[in-house]
Amino acid sequence: MNYYVNTQPQDNGDHEVHKSTCMHLPDVSHRRYLGNFATDQEALREARKYYLRADGCFYCCPKIHLH
Repeated sequence: MNYYVNTQPQDNGDHEVHKSTCMHLPDVSHRRYLGNFATDQEALREARKYYLRADGCFYCCPKIHLH
């Protein structure tokens, strides 16, 4: 699955990780492609290379949604 991270932080400072199929995927101008990963956890590790406060989307990545 392809994953993206939102380059715009949420109000709490988190940058959300989304699957490419997510209905809440940010606009192309506000997302960074992370790569193709087998698990949400792998995508989150990659996102944290760019943003220490990365978190999974409540809708498409609930296993890594922490806040």
